[in-house]
Amino acid sequence: MSVGERPADMSTLRSESSTTPDAGAPPLPNPPPVASRREGAGIATIAIHGGEARAKPHDALTTPIACTATYTFSSTAALRDHFEGRVEREEYGRYGNPTVRTAERKLAALDGAEDCALFASGMAALTTTLLAMLKSGDHVVLTSDVYRRTRQFVGSFLARFGIESTLVPPGDVDACAAAIIPGKTKLLVTESPTNPYLRLADIGRLAELKNTTGARGLKLLVDSTFATPVNQRPIELGADLVVHSCTKYLGGHNDLLAGSVAGSAALVSALRDTRGVLGGVLDPHAAYLLLRGIKTLAVRVERQNRTALRVAQWLEAHPGIERVFYPGLPSHPDAALAGQLRGHGGVISFLVRGDLDTTSGFIDGCALATIAPSLGGVETLIEQPALMSHYELTTEERLQIGIHENLVRLSVGLEDAEDLIADFAQALEGVARGEAKQKVSNGTHRASEESLHVR
Repeated sequence: MSVGERPADMSTLRSESSTTPDAGAPPLPNPPPVASRREGAGIATIAIHGGEARAKPHDALTTPIACTATYTFSSTAALRDHFEGRVEREEYGRYGNPTVRTAERKLAALDGAEDCALFASGMAALTTTLLAMLKSGDHVVLTSDVYRRTRQFVGSFLARFGIESTLVPPGDVDACAAAIIPGKTKLLVTESPTNPYLRLADIGRLAELKNTTGARGLKLLVDSTFATPVNQRPIELGADLVVHSCTKYLGGHNDLLAGSVAGSAALVSALRDTRGVLGGVLDPHAAYLLLRGIKTLAVRVERQNRTALRVAQWLEAHPGIERVFYPGLPSHPDAALAGQLRGHGGVISFLVRGDLDTTSGFIDGCALATIAPSLGGVETLIEQPALMSHYELTTEERLQIGIHENLVRLSVGLEDAEDLIADFAQALEGVARGEAKQKVSNGTHRASEESLHVR
């Protein structure tokens, strides 16, 4: 069903109660039904209405911020009702918050999951999940192009507690299968698309490994931050858990930090319990901003999909660009898997024809694109990974992990495509004039196919 289509039953998006709470009444104690695409609603409708009660405290249209760290009980009987499961309500801020709960239900609806837990950041979501699901003696398999802080946490931190790991090449399902140790491997972690070369994982085939490798209890976790639920729903493809850095597209305005993990009610319940111990909870103010951002998610991502494809095609045709990496282009290494995406995203990576200084000159020459380390917001952001995320490494160390000095990562915002193209054109023209003066030869930093991923 496309974004503009009407749901089969709008009532599935909201609480069955149509009674407005009294002014001063607490948030509704029982969560409304979680809406999913299987219930007939389009993704834009879910982004706006999913997971929220129609009737809200104080007759508010938007979900209010429940700015409290603690909650009161009217009697000891009410306390017993809560702990014995007869009444669902909040107890203490580290264990839950009404605003945060609403955002969790909305994200569960978007991801097509039974439940979702929110965290203070994307890394808090991922590290809490790994700590909750792994114990000493377990083994985890990661594709070698997952976020480098994820690799660092698994390879350095978890290794201290006797948890082993194996890195496998991106897109190599056979290597993943070979790395799985039955009875020992408990988690397979991948991203799709990846950073910075936007490699795609065959999520369906990876999910099949849970049944074909004899690895009892193996779970598949997919970081789908770059895709968002608009472009991809890993759970529908067989993943057990889907992670988002909500800081990026879901928030959409570069003004909050948050992370989410969605999956089955049983898995998420265990993660929520671990979150209560570790304390990486999301602030209700950030949850409110996240709710606001999600409501425009579909229109923002659809616009960024279109603009990024237009910009990627233009860059690929420009003589000043050596190579472009974008899943929507036939030249992308994983173009055959692009069909599992409903849109190809707003991130483009490319190699400028020249060296580190030439590439820096291009970036410095951009008037609209802003140098910054994040992505997914309304502003177009640009970075040179050799100088931004991997500055502490030597040139040789960067090349060993696929970070070339002429690599640029571009996160397309909501500006007009033609304005962005004009900006890149004038920046490349400035670089060309500078190169002509310095007689810089082209093609000296051509990347090999084997090195175009982060290991």
